[in-house]
Amino acid sequence: MTADTSLLLQPLTAAKGEVRLPGSKSISNRVLLLAALAQGTTRVQGLLDSDDTRVMLDSLHKLGVSLTEVDIDSIDVDGGCPFPAQEAVLFLGNAGTAFRPLTAALAFMQGNFRMSGVPRMHERPIGDLVDALRQAGARIDYQGSEGYPPLAIAPGALGAEGPVRIKGSVSSQFLTSLLMAGPIYTAATGRDLEIEVEGVLISRPYILITLNLMARFGVDVKCEGWQRFTIPASAAYRSPGVVAVEGDASSASYFMALGAIGGGPMHIHGVGSRSIQGDVAFADTLQTMGADVTWHENSIEVSGVRVAKGERLSAFDEDFNLIPDAAMTAAALALYADGPCTLRNIGSWRVKETDRIHAMATELGKLGATVEEGDDWLRVHPLARDKWREASIATYDDHRMAMCFSLAAFGPKPIVIEDPECVSKTFPDYFSVFQGVVSA
Repeated sequence: MTADTSLLLQPLTAAKGEVRLPGSKSISNRVLLLAALAQGTTRVQGLLDSDDTRVMLDSLHKLGVSLTEVDIDSIDVDGGCPFPAQEAVLFLGNAGTAFRPLTAALAFMQGNFRMSGVPRMHERPIGDLVDALRQAGARIDYQGSEGYPPLAIAPGALGAEGPVRIKGSVSSQFLTSLLMAGPIYTAATGRDLEIEVEGVLISRPYILITLNLMARFGVDVKCEGWQRFTIPASAAYRSPGVVAVEGDASSASYFMALGAIGGGPMHIHGVGSRSIQGDVAFADTLQTMGADVTWHENSIEVSGVRVAKGERLSAFDEDFNLIPDAAMTAAALALYADGPCTLRNIGSWRVKETDRIHAMATELGKLGATVEEGDDWLRVHPLARDKWREASIATYDDHRMAMCFSLAAFGPKPIVIEDPECVSKTFPDYFSVFQGVVSA
């Protein structure tokens, strides 16, 4: 399929079965970078094969990191810091989980690097991260608009005069990037790196993923609440030997949702009670809406109502700051609720792959729904069965828009998903897996 193709989904009535999730994007790209920085060889198992991981792998290859494919989802990474190549031109598509952490790591490596992406990446802010890196002595210049990629990185004079301050209100990826790059800074300066977060830190579960993975690679970060983090001067990454990437919890949300509206049971393998990803908490939202959820160590089972028979989920009014990606799935489920549903504290949607608040409001409206939006909130009014409209859903080159709106096929009208291949960013075979567990 090419970008001008579309996928017709006829009305569906039931969903049940078993799904094994692809690897987590957030974990995959973090582990790849940590393995590349760590002394020794790390075998990464269960690695996600997607657009975002491919651009990370391509960039690491250009930076001289030795990568050896073991099998279809495993790779050996021979690490060490600094990277062998001290000059490189990197293209990172629209992969924030690659662009932001690599920016921080390369800023402390005293080389010359140029980094760019697709046009949308050049609209996604990076100024808060750059400001923090400059406080630490890094030299970074904007090659386009101030505060946005593309970037040019050159050798700087590393050494902060005090704590490095970074804003936490736009994206948790900025703090993640600074934390992961911390041991490079401490090795270069022989000093602790102290980081202070200005304002409220959003998406905290993603920081927990970062801290957990850094600890697996031998670096323990001292944390004082969510406002101050210290990486000791002695910090150094060491390979743990083997790291297994767990399934993607954000992707799990679509199949959990299918169980909730298609009767189920849906048994999702790859995440469970032992998951380190915050998005597994989406299961709590489903329980609030009336679905039955059973937890296992490495899997989750969900059963629910049959919306095709007129049954309804319970409405919600919730703060989704901690699980912004899975919150998009909740917005789609609001179509099947018994009253208006309100999603609060989702301002980070504005600076994702697209402006997701605007995009979600626009496309839900095409289906016939009444939608209200604010700077950081969205309210979706449910649709009666006789009010649904046939619609062609624009996906804005945003994988989560495509996957969320597949749930709209449980309405009474056919829908068209435009550019379904945009799911290749995180879940290339999503629609084939989806069609394997649903029925008309």
